[in-house]
Amino acid sequence: MIRWTLRKKILCGYGVSLTLTIIIFIWAFINLLHLGRASDNILKRNYKSILAADLMMNAVDQQNNAALLMLLGEREQMLRQFHDDESQFLQWLGKAQDNITEEGEPETLAAIQTTYSSYLTRFSEINLSTPLEKDMALKLYHEEVLPLFISVRKHCLTLREINQIAMFRSSEHAGTLAEQARWSLLIIGIAAVGVGIGFSLLLSTIIVKPLQHLMVATKSISDGNYETELAPQSSDELGLLATEFNLMAKRIKAYQELNIQQKILEQKKNDAILRNIDDGIVVVDADLKIVTINAMAIKILGVSEQDCHDRHFLEVFNNEPLFEHIKQTIESGKPSRLEEGKNVFSIQTGQATNYYEFSITPIRVKETESVFYAALLLRNITRLKELDRLKSEFVMIASHELRTPLTSVDMSIGLLRESATPRLDEGERELLEAAHEETQRLKALVSDLLDVSKIEAGKMELDVQTVSVAPLIEKAMTLLKAQIEAKGLILSSEIHDDAAAVKADVNKITWVLTNLMANALRFTEKGGSITLSAEKVGAYLHLSVKDTGTGIPYEYQSKIFDKFVQVNDSRNAGGTGLGLAICKEIVRAHGGAIWVDSTPGKGSVFTFTLPIVSS
Repeated sequence: MIRWTLRKKILCGYGVSLTLTIIIFIWAFINLLHLGRASDNILKRNYKSILAADLMMNAVDQQNNAALLMLLGEREQMLRQFHDDESQFLQWLGKAQDNITEEGEPETLAAIQTTYSSYLTRFSEINLSTPLEKDMALKLYHEEVLPLFISVRKHCLTLREINQIAMFRSSEHAGTLAEQARWSLLIIGIAAVGVGIGFSLLLSTIIVKPLQHLMVATKSISDGNYETELAPQSSDELGLLATEFNLMAKRIKAYQELNIQQKILEQKKNDAILRNIDDGIVVVDADLKIVTINAMAIKILGVSEQDCHDRHFLEVFNNEPLFEHIKQTIESGKPSRLEEGKNVFSIQTGQATNYYEFSITPIRVKETESVFYAALLLRNITRLKELDRLKSEFVMIASHELRTPLTSVDMSIGLLRESATPRLDEGERELLEAAHEETQRLKALVSDLLDVSKIEAGKMELDVQTVSVAPLIEKAMTLLKAQIEAKGLILSSEIHDDAAAVKADVNKITWVLTNLMANALRFTEKGGSITLSAEKVGAYLHLSVKDTGTGIPYEYQSKIFDKFVQVNDSRNAGGTGLGLAICKEIVRAHGGAIWVDSTPGKGSVFTFTLPIVSS
């Protein structure tokens, strides 16, 4: 007994379809062959004779015109044409005689040949006789030659009509064959489609029905009903699949029962970790409601767990800026970018103020979901803030205490350089110069440290006024123009037409520009260029210092504005590493931001912003 596997069933279905297709193809081929033969007969049997008749008539017409002109006196000119047309006529007459296919053609061709021969003979007799007067020649032409010419042309027309009639009959026969072919193909095609559809429906029912049962059972399993079973309805692969599905359902059930306890333990462990972690964690859903909060976050916010669960974030913690960052993170699915210092908030607890640094991370439970949660991490940085304050105070006090003795040492070294230099040998003078240079470096370092301390403590005084950008850039360029040109660099400026007035402390912004220009001067080789530009972008004016120097290595670009950070380069010798840090703090005090775009080996562009004066 044949075992009908799924593969054999599918092959059987394709076999039936292929057989029907082959039958239709063979029938269509036979009909097209008949039609082709009919069309070929039209061309072979009749078209050549029709063409020959037309060309013979054309040749005899031309010949008759030449003959008439010869009789009228133009003998020499028309004789050659007469013989050429005679050759053409005889050539096509021969082709017509080789293509006799229809009844009446032999007699007609014989009549054409006889009449044409008589035409040539009679014309030759008249043409070769003693020269005649024109009137006599025309009379003989009309009485004896012209009737023969008309007879030849009439027989040619008869030949063409015989073949035209035959061609029409062949065309009608071909049309009949085409009509029969269309109807026969239509009938056979409809029958084949009907058989194919019936067999396909039968085969698809045999294959799809077990799959539908399997789909229903699979959905039941996915809904958690692990008792689902399938009854095998055949011995083919689908029946084996049903058996394997039942075995899989039993194993899933056993695995699920085995892992329930483990999942409970994992959940308890995760809850314990969240409860005992030192940082506060708050998870907010797409509706901005709190779904998870740990003990530390509850302590930070000063609420109870019952007051937090399934409550809107603003109902629990009334902090609008923090709420906007969380909302933006959920809507965009990306972490909210915060400037340094903007990710800290404070909470007053009695007489103490606690500072917390926060970060917001988007969470997507499933990769296929587009809805995000947001996890808010709260880290207590009160101690770090206090340490930072103490460090700033120490730097300020130490700088103040160092300034007086450094000034005294500098004055003493200056006096020695003026009075004792002539009495010192070369080695002693070099030591004195080295002491002078190091003292100047220490004074610059102490000055920079005092500036940083004042800025960080908020004690930097700004003389903010409304100024045009052109004088600012011109003033900065004037201060360093001589040094830049002495090194062989090109200094230029680009101030866009839309550059507006800004709110700024002229001296401090000039200091920022000159500091950036000095860095560009230090790292740009001879033949390079330094360009200052200003352009309005939104509510801010962008001021840039662009150079064609060595650029900044990528590993330094993220920390170049930190204190005491210097690129490892011999050209940085003697620097304090505080210049860009002071620039950043001055710009931030003006309400702007500063950044760098640099490609190593291709130069750098330092850009900072200043608020534009509202019109």
